[in-house]
This record gives sequence, structure tokens and C-alpha cells, in this order.
Amino acid sequence: MTTTSRPPTTSGAWRQGDPPGRRQFVGLGAVELERGGVLPDVTVAYETWGELNAAGDNAILVEHALTGDAHVVGEAGPGHPTPGWWDGLVGPGRPLDTDRWFVVASNVLGGCQGTTGPSSAAPDGRAWGSRFPFVTVRDQVQVETLLADRLGIERWHLVLGGSMGGMRALEWAVTHPSRVDRAVVLASTAYATAEQIAWCQAQLLAIRSDPHYRGGDYYDELAGPDAGLGIARRIAHVTYRSELELHERFGREPQGEEEPLGGSGRYAVESYLDHHAGKLAGRFDANSYLVLTEAMNSHDVGRGRGGVDAALARVTADVVVVAVDSDRLYPPRLSREISDGVAGATLHTVRSDYGHDGFLIELDQVGAVIERVLTSPA
Repeated sequence: MTTTSRPPTTSGAWRQGDPPGRRQFVGLGAVELERGGVLPDVTVAYETWGELNAAGDNAILVEHALTGDAHVVGEAGPGHPTPGWWDGLVGPGRPLDTDRWFVVASNVLGGCQGTTGPSSAAPDGRAWGSRFPFVTVRDQVQVETLLADRLGIERWHLVLGGSMGGMRALEWAVTHPSRVDRAVVLASTAYATAEQIAWCQAQLLAIRSDPHYRGGDYYDELAGPDAGLGIARRIAHVTYRSELELHERFGREPQGEEEPLGGSGRYAVESYLDHHAGKLAGRFDANSYLVLTEAMNSHDVGRGRGGVDAALARVTADVVVVAVDSDRLYPPRLSREISDGVAGATLHTVRSDYGHDGFLIELDQVGAVIERVLTSPA
């Protein structure tokens, strides 16, 4: 049975010549990478809401998670296959009130929605593919600092993000303490744990084992590694939700009239995972999934800084750490480690049955935290 929701193609990446949608683009030139080498002619795709004031002190940076992008809010349409991933938080009168704040979100380095990544054209005109270099969370933040410079933003009033976005928000506060007033780190960690890396290994192998992966050079072929990417998504999605939510939502129910007993049909939860696998293949790139996953595995704010405690001691921003009580991928203990390590930080716990995805779903609770952060005195 088919589990994809689009005609076969090699990648769901946004490519040059596709409708730009709300994206804006800026060229940053060459960028030196933490692990060595240089990426020439880096381009960043980004979106903004509101206006930067004359003092330049009302800028907020929103950091997306692994399969997110710069389209934080807005409808689906040409150039944007899905609606904004945090709809409800950005706009006039909303927690990130665009009548007051200048909100910026960029697609991360190594991504596939307009910022330079494996599906982008290399200097020879062909997609980077297997030649795309290893990038770290610190490289991604370096690119964001260059974007901030181009936008005339010397200091962020707030940097916030969840999951992989929380990694970058924390890295901003550690690497550039003089450029961050406040930070909100949601459902994230100061370093990738052994279990997180272990879950990621299975996902990386699923993509690389797909015969259509072709070592990463599949863009000019008739089909790409949709099957491997879909398996990776299924593995990941289970870790994003809680056992209780899956049990109460699906139980052991079959999918419609299908009969799983005997192997001729699916359980409802299997259909659910098939659906999410197909959706991702229609809007994402397998190589970017690999590059960004390995960047998350590399995440360790203490690397080269004397350890995590010494790194967190560098932070001068007002930090609020948000845990999701049912998160089994980034459990609350990891949020507590951040709040314990940053002087003056506070820890807030979101109550949710949804697991890790609670930071995306529990908009009322997350929005209330953001509003308190933005109304608190510096």
C-alpha cells in the first residue's frame, strides 16, 4: 500500500525558481565552519513580522525545530506547503505582538526551505548533495548572527525556540551574551544525550539504507529516498508524543475496515504514522534531515568551554526554561539542568498529554509564558 501523499519526486525541498511565498533572502558571502572548511555564498531565507523601531531594541528571534522553517505563522499557499507551525503566537494582539515587536525567523543553515543546504546549488551549479559539509548548531547560530547584522539588529530583546530551536536559543545566550536580553528555551537541552543520539542513529540509517538515497546524490534521479525518510519520521514521531496520548487516542483499534490480525491491514496508530511520513516527504529533503539531525547530535554548549556548567555561567540574559511534563525525548530533568546552571533562570513546566510536541500544541500555556517574559522588567 502507498503511504505517501504526493507524486514521486526526489525531494520536498524548496528550490530556486519555486514560488518564494513570504520568504525574503539575503546573501551572506562565505562562512567558515566550526569543523573546518568554508561554505561559499551562503544565502538565508527568512520572514519578518512587524517593524524594527528606530532604537533597534524591539527585535525577537524565533527559532524553528528540526522539520520547521521560517514560516512561523501564515496560511499554506504557493511556496508554503503547510501553514505556519506556531500559528496563534505571532500577530497583532498575540503573545508576540507585531504592533510592538519586530519578529524574525530564518530557515536554518543546512535546511531545505530557502537557506543554503544540501539541495541548494553549489558553485558548479549542481546540488551540493553528498558534498555538503558537516555543520553544527554553533555554525547555524553564526549564520543567524550574520543575518542579524544585515538587518541592523545589534541585540535581541528575546530569542526563543523549542527542541532544536531551543538548542540555538541557548547557544545564542552562551556564545553572544552581549547580544541577548532574554531567552526562552522550550523542551530542549544543553547537550544531546546518549538516548537522543541513539534514537537519531536509527533515523539516519533508515535514510542512508534506502536504495534511492544514492549516497546523497539523488536530485537528478527519477526518485529520491522517500521510503527511508518516511521510516525516519515514523521513528521520530513516536518519540515526539507520549505513550498515554497514543494509547488513549488509538489503543488497539484497526484502521477503518482494515484487518491487522493476520497482517492484511493496519492498526490505527500505524495509519497515523504513515500519514505523517507521507506529509514530511512532500515538504522536506532527506539530506537536510540528515544534516540537521547530525547537527543536533553535535549539540553541547560545554564543548571547548570547560564543560556545560562553565558554559551556562557565561549567560547574562534573563532565561526562562520551559519543560513539558510528559516529554520523553527531552525530559524535564534536562530543562532543570539548564535552569540550575544559568544564574537567575526560572523553570516553568507545561502540563500536557502530548509529550514533546506539547511545546507546539499547548499554545495557551506557552503564550502565557512568553507574555510574562515580555512584560517583566529587565
